[in-house]
Amino acid sequence: MRSLLATLLGAALTLAAGSALADPAPIRATSPDGSVAVEVSLDGDGRVAYAVSRRGKAVLAPSHLGFLFTDAPKLDRHLAFAGEERRDFDESWEQPWGEWRTIRNHYRELKVRLRETTALARTFTVAFRIYDDGVGLRYEVPDQTNLHGANIAEELTEFAFAQDGKAWWKPAFLWNREEYLYEETALSALGTADTPVTIRLADGTHVALHEAALVDYSGMAVARSTGTTLRAVLTPGAGRAKVIKSGSWATPWRTLILADDAGGLYMSHLMLNLNEPNRLGDVSWFKPGKFVGVWWNMIKGDWTWARGPKHGATSANVRRYIDFAAANHIPNVLVEGWNIGWDGDWFGNGNAMDFARPTEDFDADALAAYAKAKGVRLIGHNETGGSASHYEAQFDKAFKFAADHGEMVVKTGYVTDAGQIERVDADGTASREWHEGQWMANHYLKVVQAAAKYHVAIDSHEPIKGTGLHRTWPNWVAREGSRGMEYNSWAGKNPPDHEAKLFYTRMLEGPMDFTPGVLSLTGQNGSAILSTEAKQLALYVVLYSPVVMAADTPENYARHMPAFQFIRDVPTDWEESRVLNGEVGHSVTIARKQRGGEDWFLGAIGDETARTTSFKLDFLTPGKRYVAEIYRDAPDADYRTEKRHAMVIEKKVVTGAEAMSLPIAPGGGLAIRFKAAR
Repeated sequence: MRSLLATLLGAALTLAAGSALADPAPIRATSPDGSVAVEVSLDGDGRVAYAVSRRGKAVLAPSHLGFLFTDAPKLDRHLAFAGEERRDFDESWEQPWGEWRTIRNHYRELKVRLRETTALARTFTVAFRIYDDGVGLRYEVPDQTNLHGANIAEELTEFAFAQDGKAWWKPAFLWNREEYLYEETALSALGTADTPVTIRLADGTHVALHEAALVDYSGMAVARSTGTTLRAVLTPGAGRAKVIKSGSWATPWRTLILADDAGGLYMSHLMLNLNEPNRLGDVSWFKPGKFVGVWWNMIKGDWTWARGPKHGATSANVRRYIDFAAANHIPNVLVEGWNIGWDGDWFGNGNAMDFARPTEDFDADALAAYAKAKGVRLIGHNETGGSASHYEAQFDKAFKFAADHGEMVVKTGYVTDAGQIERVDADGTASREWHEGQWMANHYLKVVQAAAKYHVAIDSHEPIKGTGLHRTWPNWVAREGSRGMEYNSWAGKNPPDHEAKLFYTRMLEGPMDFTPGVLSLTGQNGSAILSTEAKQLALYVVLYSPVVMAADTPENYARHMPAFQFIRDVPTDWEESRVLNGEVGHSVTIARKQRGGEDWFLGAIGDETARTTSFKLDFLTPGKRYVAEIYRDAPDADYRTEKRHAMVIEKKVVTGAEAMSLPIAPGGGLAIRFKAAR
């Protein structure tokens, strides 16, 4: 009798589950102002999908979710709704440094719990945080009998765009990591791309697809599957599984920023808001500021990192840079090639690097004392050559050395091909990892955490992508992660539209150490940089970093002192920022207010075509008068000719009730300081 009852009950449950799967009611939630909506649905196979709309128009059609595992059945069918949670959240928080001092975090959260209707009965939650300017979603998986951790082969996350459009993206999984020029194609022609991917849909809606809070997980790229549907592709690891988790776990947030125009993408705080609050507490020991350094001459090939007759990091050279920094009120001096390990072939093999042992021609103690007496700090440099485990073994001595020598910031490097990071486990097993795989995601955070113990900030080069973790760990102050100024020294230079693409793509990750300010406009062997002199000034406002380099040499700045005045004046920490106009790949005009001051600074850049930028000055304080110190391209300036240096420097008194229209030359730019009149 019990057996018959059990059979009947099981059949009833199966029928009930089948009925629920056949036509379950979708679950819907909107952003606080109702403009952005998310709908979660189940189809007849029990496959879960989510859709996103904005102002009643579809942005994402139903897009499937799930996982493939290396050692268990995939998780994407035979699902049923098992509950939901909702809440509203609204707060404001303050950044210790950044493009904005105060950030509002206002969202509506929806959590949808799903359970398999099969014998495995595995459960997971899809969490959505819905903002007025976008959506974050992630998986949250509890520890359970049939899913005790996971060996993830791939995510089955889709982004099924409801219409075609234009996409700006750079390729993923190629040898040169993230240092590729941006492609500009139809969305329906996208290949396999790093995120952020920036899209302008056919109806004009602008979208940035990225991720936030990448912790203990593999970085996400995207690949087009069919039509305008993209799917997540996780970065590989050294083993079969791309991600290994245990106990309860969650993925990073998959993020969609939505805006009417290109500038609206940059103005969003969604990615930062999806990260955890500051875990370090008071970080007032870190002071944003500019730096000069022993670097550009090495990039040009005039000096070397290795010891020898052309060694750059000598005591004599560094003293000269300290003197120059002190004379021009620049608080920091970067030194590369100061330590043992650079001799020979270090590319991809940095096991000779010693991060607490200077070369014999670099007197670290005397130089630290000399810099301190001049009111200057040295910036350290730890190049690993991709030998990440070798670096981890030296964390304490490396960051103690930095702290003992007054180095507030250390620039790290991982120069090796993608997929060639050297990992050595405790048992001596060696393997090769990707820069954006799970193991390296953990490594980069270990660096930041180890440095924080010594009050040292990190500027990562050859880094993992930025996903807003500088909110949680505010000593992670900058990173490279794209083609910076160094490419302008070599053959295959960055084209004139490069920075106007970076602003709406790479800069959505957070601060970038682009190293602008090469006023000589010459690279290796005297080759011409594809820029005007005014554009080099504009980049200090357009491309944000709290630690930003004046990359040219003291000798070259001595030849361009009128323009160098703007570099001396421009701050690196801001009260607020406003994008005034712009279009992806063509132009940017942005104004930023100095933190703790009344002055505003404006930067505008273009592409290879001459243009005029027009903007209102209503960001200025009403009723105040300002002296506008303008650095602009001369009428005959052109990046293609010797007139690339032609610039007009002028002053005029303005108020916030006025507007400006100013020309930008081919390959050009514009920089203005609005100095509050006394």
